Amino acid sequence: MSLKGKAAIVTGGGRGIGRAVCLEFARRGANLVVNYAGNADAAEQTARDCRDLGVQAVTARANVSISAECAAIFDKAKETFDRVDILVNNAGITRDGLIARMSEEDFDAVLDTNLKGAFLCMKLAARLMMKQRSGRIISVSSVVALRGNPGQANYAASKAGLIGMTKSLAKELAARNVTVNAVAPGMIRTDMTNSLPDRAKQAILDSIPLARLGTPEDVAKAVAFFAGDDADYITGQVLRVDGGMAM
Repeated sequence: MSLKGKAAIVTGGGRGIGRAVCLEFARRGANLVVNYAGNADAAEQTARDCRDLGVQAVTARANVSISAECAAIFDKAKETFDRVDILVNNAGITRDGLIARMSEEDFDAVLDTNLKGAFLCMKLAARLMMKQRSGRIISVSSVVALRGNPGQANYAASKAGLIGMTKSLAKELAARNVTVNAVAPGMIRTDMTNSLPDRAKQAILDSIPLARLGTPEDVAKAVAFFAGDDADYITGQVLRVDGGMAM
């Protein structure tokens, strides 16, 4: 599924799932804006690795919860590529804690980045893509949005909200040939999961029918499917990438 010549923005593209999405897109020929909030070195390394695959790639520092900074990402994409064909809402944070002890600040921080940030980027992408009469918007949600998780009420709310926005925007933009979909990863092998105690890792594995943690690349392939031509007639959908965890 070629993405040759397409211009994509990936928020939170420096590490983890975002980095894997950038590299998968680059392998398929897409040019990239790699957004990051704090780790410039990781984002630039991702951009270099994408350029080594023969595409154009630039970085854009922005906190996606701030409207003006989101606009700067899109300005850079337009200046560099003259269009935006694909938006991947991947930027996200966690501030875990039982709800009885969770501060308003921790609740707000997660909703601001994970949900408001996606809203701001979707709004900017929608305006461009409606004019282009084409586009793909893909958001990275989570199986936590579908089944909940103790200590993650804020995160679950943000990721469930992403699914609601995905379905609403899919209906708004379908007439302009813009599709809007989401992926819902399960337990993915990242720096965070690598640091879990062995007992916790085993408990997670016992809940996954395929008996392994997912990889960022597993998620990236699902995102790339939604971004490609083979998904032309698919919109408003949520694809679980979880090894059967949420069945």
